[in-house]
Amino acid sequence: MNSEKNNSELIGDLVRIRRRGRTWYANYQFDGRQCRKSLRTHSKKEARRRALVLEAELIEGRHRPDIQPPPIAAVVAAYLSHSTTEGRAKKTLTKYRAVLNRIVELAGRLGRTTLVELDLVLVDRYRQERVEAGIAQKTLYNETTIIRQLVNFALSRGMIRQDPLKGIRIREPKPTPQPCWTPAEVEEILAAADGPYHAALVLVADTGMRVGELCHLTWDDVDPDSNVVMVRAKGDWTPKSGDERAIPMTARVRELLQRLPRDGEWVVTAPASRHNAEPGRQTSDRRLLVSLKRLLAELDLPGHLHTFRHSFISKAIAAGVPEAVVRQWVGHVDQDILKRYIHIADAESQAAMRRLSEPQDSSVNRPEKDDDDNESDDDSAQI
Repeated sequence: MNSEKNNSELIGDLVRIRRRGRTWYANYQFDGRQCRKSLRTHSKKEARRRALVLEAELIEGRHRPDIQPPPIAAVVAAYLSHSTTEGRAKKTLTKYRAVLNRIVELAGRLGRTTLVELDLVLVDRYRQERVEAGIAQKTLYNETTIIRQLVNFALSRGMIRQDPLKGIRIREPKPTPQPCWTPAEVEEILAAADGPYHAALVLVADTGMRVGELCHLTWDDVDPDSNVVMVRAKGDWTPKSGDERAIPMTARVRELLQRLPRDGEWVVTAPASRHNAEPGRQTSDRRLLVSLKRLLAELDLPGHLHTFRHSFISKAIAAGVPEAVVRQWVGHVDQDILKRYIHIADAESQAAMRRLSEPQDSSVNRPEKDDDDNESDDDSAQI
């Protein structure tokens, strides 16, 4: 009898504590049902204190009962479904799926099944294995961010109440310097590209489009009356960040599009091959890249398909096009990212410095200042 009394005690009016084994639990009524909650202590004194906190929560209506943490795999499935509904690009979903499937597989190997077990230790292990697999730091940053987004999704949906990744610090690595061609080098590349992908390279060079946007450009997107090409969603494909926009055509692009044969839906098509002679097939960024790499090797130039975008932005900025207009042409580029793209060719930089250092004739066309002008100058000097 005394043993039962020592193992059970009523705390306040609503909560009774009981000891099971060495751990103390709280028993109470909530929403018309009997609840039991571990107080996570072996000390009766501490159990009483925590029970009083629980009692206060019940009286004040602040109590939220513990919820059963969901399996990691179930949250991954829900998050991927949500991302699909939100219209994430197919390529983005493929990346998400690969990362999250790897975290599920790792958790299974370590005997962890619920989301609350996706903690810093598990993420550290994931990052370690990915580094050992030889991935770049930028890729590691992106994959860690995807895992963080998964947990944030679960928190926002009330699947868990405590953040298992609290305290995680995801440091973005410094951007890798990217190659950028001068306008003369771009023209050299285009002059040498006399094969079936010449039109594709002219289009990316003169519009700043992403390569995926070029591959999904249809003849319906070409508006000669308004002199623009449209970048917009079609089928299950959407532009990166969903930025649909209109890009004015240069004279060269307009003339090129007038000459191109319309073999089907797509503006840029894959050439016929031994394996597939069907005309009008949609091309891919892989085919374009292989063709460009071969060309760059012959010209002894660095770069890749995205370098056309870098060079277009740099040329536009150097020509004095306002940054807001450049962003309107090339799509979503925030200020920090835009700075990475701005490479002013050495020849233009040297010419600008020469203009700056040219002697100025101070006596030519210099108006005489009146008293108001002098006063204004004094004020400016003070400022």
